[in-house]
Amino acid sequence: MSIDIIFKIAAIGLLTAIVNQVLKKYDKDEIATLVTLVGLVIVLLIVIDSLTDLFSALRTVFGTY
Repeated sequence: MSIDIIFKIAAIGLLTAIVNQVLKKYDKDEIATLVTLVGLVIVLLIVIDSLTDLFSALRTVFGTY
């Protein structure tokens, strides 16, 4: 695990928030909600990938397969 995962999640959150606010300003609320959901799915995929790496490392440490 490294700290760049945290930076990736923060960058996606920041970018999503900015795009969300711009779209809401131009009365595109449905698209803003969609952008927020896409950002959430991307972050969840990053977290799931990190968790699978963590569980793989734990399996090798404890010797279970």
